[in-house]
Parts: sequence; structure tokens; C-alpha cells
Amino acid sequence: MSDASNSAAEQLFDKALDIAEKHLEAAQKEAGSLSAYVAVAMIEVAVNQAVEETSHADVVDMLRDLANQIEEDAEEEE
Repeated sequence: MSDASNSAAEQLFDKALDIAEKHLEAAQKEAGSLSAYVAVAMIEVAVNQAVEETSHADVVDMLRDLANQIEEDAEEEE
């Protein structure tokens, strides 16, 4: 993938993150004391829908990338 394609894809993904965050915040506000459960439930729903839109392998790869980012962030904080 070219740098321009990567940049465009990153911009689209950043926009998607903004939309997802807005809706997650609204759902957590509505859920009150269940907000942590709602966040995890939304992950499950999103993964299930992503598998329907792409493939199990694509979703697993994306989740591995996300897990690596989380681990890297945790290491940086230490």
C-alpha cells in the first residue's frame, strides 16, 4: 500500500474512531453503573459484526494489532 493510501486509510479510521467514541460515550452515559459492561459488550458486538463484514482472519489480525498497541502503551507507562 502506498503512503498516500496509508494516509487516507488512517484518516478514515480516525474518523471512524471519533464516531465510535461518540456513540460509546452516549451508551455509557445511558447505562450508568453498567457503563463498564456496556463498553465490553460493544466490543463483542463490534467484533461479531466485523466478522460478518470481513472475515475471521481479518478481525483476528486487527485484534492482534490492537492488543500489541495496548501492550506497548502499558510498557511506555511503566
